[in-house]
Amino acid sequence: MQTHNILIVEDEAVTRSTLVSLFEAEGYNVFSAENGDEMHQILKTNDVNLVVMDINLPGKNGLMLARELRENKSMGLIFLTGRDNDVDRILGLEIGADDYLVKPFNPRELTIRARNLLGRTKTAPVETVDSVTEYKFNGWVLDCDSRSLIAPDQDNIRLPKSEFRALKLLLDNPGKILTREQLIKEMTGRDLKPNDRTVDVTVRRLRKHFESTPDTPEIISTIHGEGYRFCGEISE
Repeated sequence: MQTHNILIVEDEAVTRSTLVSLFEAEGYNVFSAENGDEMHQILKTNDVNLVVMDINLPGKNGLMLARELRENKSMGLIFLTGRDNDVDRILGLEIGADDYLVKPFNPRELTIRARNLLGRTKTAPVETVDSVTEYKFNGWVLDCDSRSLIAPDQDNIRLPKSEFRALKLLLDNPGKILTREQLIKEMTGRDLKPNDRTVDVTVRRLRKHFESTPDTPEIISTIHGEGYRFCGEISE
């Protein structure tokens, strides 16, 4: 069975060592970096499946590094940070983090979240049971093989895992109301928590892609008190 590779990006030595030991005890291959420069050096020569990263880092902070990761990489990303406020949490998710956990953290919770994220990355097929590899709707194309959203002007947008999974679930269920519980389970493998805005942030990011085309009708509609529904027109 393939062993996943995890990269810890943490400048505090004791915390970094603790995280390395924690994930090694779970059977993962673990790399560690103190800053963004070391992170990029490791990524150049290793196939990393998941990055667990602090926000408060020397040089470029975690939010800046996350933007760089999402430009070129498709691995999972969990922020593990002491910054416990809604602004940082929402910004982290908007940038493309798959999860956000605040220090001090429960080691068991962290390993479960990591395992769920890696499990979905490993086992979730990019094709549905009827072998659909792309969806066409309102001039847009969702390419499941490359996890790309192709605009009517052919601009290619590489989607983070959470956005891809949410949009694909909506496309698999056109016209059907999907609850936040269903969406977050598909996106992250975990249950919805009280005051959890992960789904809302993800849908908002998806809508921004479509809003770049002024004449595009509403594609994802909010059903207040229930969830979201795909209202676009799917074509062959």
